[in-house]
Amino acid sequence: MAGCRGSLCCCCRWCCCCGERETRTPEELTILGETQEEEEEILPRKDYEKGRRYEAVKWMMVFAIGVCTGLVGLFVDFFVRLFTQLKFGVVQTSVEECSQKGCLALSLLELLGFNLTFVFLASILVLIEPVAAGSGIPEIKCYLNGVKVPGIVRLRTLLCKVFGVLFSVAGGLFVGKEGPMIHSGAVVGAGLPQFQSISLRKIQFNFPYFRSDRDKRDFVSAGAAAGVAAAFGAPIGGTLFSLEEGSSFWNQGLTWKVLFCSMSATFTLNFFRSGIQFGSWGSFQLPGLLNFGEFKCSDSDKKCHLWTAMDLGFFVVMGVIGGLLGATFNCLNKRLAKYRMRNVHPKPKLVRVLESLLVSVVSTVVVFMASMVLGECRQMSASGQISNDSSQLQVTSEDVNSSTKTFFCPNDTYNDMATLFFNPQESAILQLFHQDSTFSPVTLALFFALYFLLACWTYGISVPSGLFVPSLLCGAAFGRLVANVLKSYIGLGHIYSGTFALIGAAAFLGGVVRMTISLTVILIESTNEITYGLPIMITLMVAKWTGDFFNKGIYDIHVGLRGVPLLEWETEAEMDKLRASDIMEPNLTYVYPHTRIQSLVSILRTTVHHAFPVVTENRGNEKEFMKGNQLISNNIKFKKSSILTRAGEQRRRSQSMKSYPSSELRNVCDEHLPSEEPAEKEDLLQQMLERRYTPYPNLYPDQSPSEDWTMEERFRPLTFHGLILRSQLVTLLVRGVCYSESQSSASQPRLSYAEMAEDYPRYPDIHDLDLTLLNPRMIVDVTPYMNPAPFTVSPNTHVSQVFNLFRTMGLRHLPVVNAVGEIVGIITRHNLTYEFLQARLRQHYQTI
Repeated sequence: MAGCRGSLCCCCRWCCCCGERETRTPEELTILGETQEEEEEILPRKDYEKGRRYEAVKWMMVFAIGVCTGLVGLFVDFFVRLFTQLKFGVVQTSVEECSQKGCLALSLLELLGFNLTFVFLASILVLIEPVAAGSGIPEIKCYLNGVKVPGIVRLRTLLCKVFGVLFSVAGGLFVGKEGPMIHSGAVVGAGLPQFQSISLRKIQFNFPYFRSDRDKRDFVSAGAAAGVAAAFGAPIGGTLFSLEEGSSFWNQGLTWKVLFCSMSATFTLNFFRSGIQFGSWGSFQLPGLLNFGEFKCSDSDKKCHLWTAMDLGFFVVMGVIGGLLGATFNCLNKRLAKYRMRNVHPKPKLVRVLESLLVSVVSTVVVFMASMVLGECRQMSASGQISNDSSQLQVTSEDVNSSTKTFFCPNDTYNDMATLFFNPQESAILQLFHQDSTFSPVTLALFFALYFLLACWTYGISVPSGLFVPSLLCGAAFGRLVANVLKSYIGLGHIYSGTFALIGAAAFLGGVVRMTISLTVILIESTNEITYGLPIMITLMVAKWTGDFFNKGIYDIHVGLRGVPLLEWETEAEMDKLRASDIMEPNLTYVYPHTRIQSLVSILRTTVHHAFPVVTENRGNEKEFMKGNQLISNNIKFKKSSILTRAGEQRRRSQSMKSYPSSELRNVCDEHLPSEEPAEKEDLLQQMLERRYTPYPNLYPDQSPSEDWTMEERFRPLTFHGLILRSQLVTLLVRGVCYSESQSSASQPRLSYAEMAEDYPRYPDIHDLDLTLLNPRMIVDVTPYMNPAPFTVSPNTHVSQVFNLFRTMGLRHLPVVNAVGEIVGIITRHNLTYEFLQARLRQHYQTI
C-alpha cells in the first residue's frame, strides 16, 4: 500500500477518482480548484530572463519620468520669470514716471491689464479641463488611495495644468507653482510608461509592459515625488511626501525607484537652470524652483546664533499659533468652497471665469493701494541688497525685480510694503529670511493679514493654483513679526530674524497642510542647514496637533467636500465592535460561470460595479439550508431581506434589455415582466410565490429555475468561485467570446492576457457598444478569465482586520464568504469610510 500511495491510480478508490477526473470538463475543474496536468511539464517554469528585463525597463522608466518632470519644471519656471519680468518692468517704469506726473491711475490700469489677461487665459484652460483647477494634490492623493478620478492623469490635464499655472502665477494671484508641479509629475508618471495617449489617439506604440493598475500607481507615486523634488530641490523630501501623504500602498522595492526618480528630476532641473541663469552648465547652483538660501549670522555680530535652547520655547508657542492660524485658514476656505459649490459651480461656466477675474481685480487693487498708502519709506541699508552673499545666488542680476522697491518713496529710501508685494513670491520669501531690519512690525502685520485673507479667497477658484508658497510667505511674515517684537520690545538681542521667519513659515504651513516628516525634510533640504532639524520638527508637530484639534488639513477637507471615499490610515478602536457582516453589502449582483449574453448586457447596463462575484447555486446543502443550519445559513436574514431588492433589480434589468437591438431578446424580457407594479411591499413576496416569479431568468443554462421551486429553492445559498471584472466582461462581449447552446464550452475562443489588456487603461463603455451582431441567446464562459482566489473574509471578522487587509493589499472589493464557501456579501471602499462606519456603529448601539 505504501507504493500505491505514490501513484495516482493504484487502487479501486483512486481508480474511481481518476475516472471522475477524466470525465470533467475544463470549466468544472476550474470551479473545483483543480487543473489539468500536462504530461511533459507538471510545474510551470518562471521566465527569469523576462523578469530581469521587466525590472530593467522599470528603472529606465522612472529615470525618464524624473527627467521629464524636471523639464516640465524648467518650462514653467522659465515662462513665469519671462512674463513676470515683462509685467513688472512695464509697471515699474510707469510708476516711477507717474509718481512725478500724478498719473498713478494709469499705472494701476496697466497692472490690471496684465493680470486680467493672464488670469483669463488660466481660467479658459480650466474650462477646457476642469480637473486642472487647484493644486491637484487632493486628486492625486485620492488616486494613490485607490480612487480613480476621471481625467486626473490625462495628457490634456497636464497641458492645461502647466500652461494654466504659469499664467495664474504671472497674473499676480496669491498662488504658487510648486503644488501643481506634484500633479504634473504624477501625470507624467502615469502617461509616459503607457506609450499612448487618449487625447492624441494616433500616438500608439507596441509596448507590452506595465499594463496593470498596480504598475501605473507605482509610477504615479514616483512622478508625484519627482514633482516635489523639482519644486523644492528636495529628493529625499519628495520620496517621503509620496510615502506619507500620497501612496496608500507601498512596498520596499518601490522606495529606491522613487528616490532615483526624485534625484533625476532634481538634477535635470538643476543642470538646465544653472546653465540658463548663470551660463555655467553643470555647476548645479539652483537645486529647485524654490530654495531658501544659506542661513548665516553676520561676521560682525558676535552675539548672534541661529537658534539657542531658550528659543525652543518660542518655537513651541509659534507652533501653537501657527496651528490656530492654519485651522482658521482651513475653516474659512472650507466655507468658501461650500459657497462655491452651492452658488457658483451650478451656474454657467462663464461665472467661474468672472469669479477668477474678480479675485484678480481685488488682489491687484489691494496690492497697489497697500504699497502706495500703507508702505513705509525706510533708509536703504549699506549693502542695499540681501546681506548674505550666498543668497545672491537666488536673486540674480538677470532678474528685473531688485531686492528692494522704491515705489512712491524719495531717493535713497525704499518702500517696505512694495518690496514684499511687487516682487516674485520666491524673492519676497528670501527678503523675509535674509534681510536685516528692513520691515517694520506694522508693515509685517498688515502684509500678513492681507495675504492671509486673499490667499484663502484665491485657493479654490477655477485656475491652477498651489498653496505651498503662499503659506510659506504668509508664515514667514508672521515669524519675522515675532522676531521684530522680541528684539525691539523685549530686548532679546541674540535672536536671528531669519530663523524665526523660517520657523513661522513652517508653523503656518504645517497648520494648513498637517504634514510632518516629509515637510520637515523638505524644509531642511531647502535650507541646507541640518541644525534646523530639531526646531522645525518640534514646530511642525505642535502645529499639527493644535490644528487637528479643530479640523483636518486643507487637502483632506477638499477631498471630503468632493465626496471621495478616501480611507484613513487606520480605524478607531471603537469600530471593532462591528464585524464584516455589519458593514457588508448583502444585495449582490452576480454572474454564473456560464451566462447568457442577454444577462451580461443587462447586468452591465444597470449597474456601475467594478467587479462581480462568480457563483453557483448550492443545491447540495439544500436540506441543511431549509433546516436553518447555522454554518450554512448564517446570513439567511440578509438573503430574505434582499428578495425585494433582487426582484426590483430584475425589473430594471428587463427594462434595460428592452433596448437591446434584438427582437428575440425583447420577447424574452416581456415574458418575465410583471403586468403591473404591486401596490404594497408586504404583499410582493406572496405575489412572487404565486406567480412563480423568477428573479434571475436563464442565467445558468443547465440549471434554469423550475416552476416547482419554493422560496428557499429560489434563494438558496450561492457558492463562491471567484471575481470577474467589468472590464473583462466588456472585453469578452466586444471580441465575441461565446458559444451556443448546441456546442461545448470548449469551442469558445480563448483570449490571452495581452489581448485582454490591449485596451488598458480605458476600456469601452457598455453603453457605447454596438450589440446588433450579438445573439442574446449565446453563452459566455467566464471561468478562464475570473480570479479564482481573491482575498476573502469571514462574516465574523473584526472591522479593523477588514480595514487593514483592504488598505495594505490595495483592494477595491472584498467578498465575505462563510465557513462553507458561500458568499453572503461584499465590501467596497464605501463601506469602510469614516462616515459609513459611524452610521453603522450608531445602528449597532441602537440594537443592543
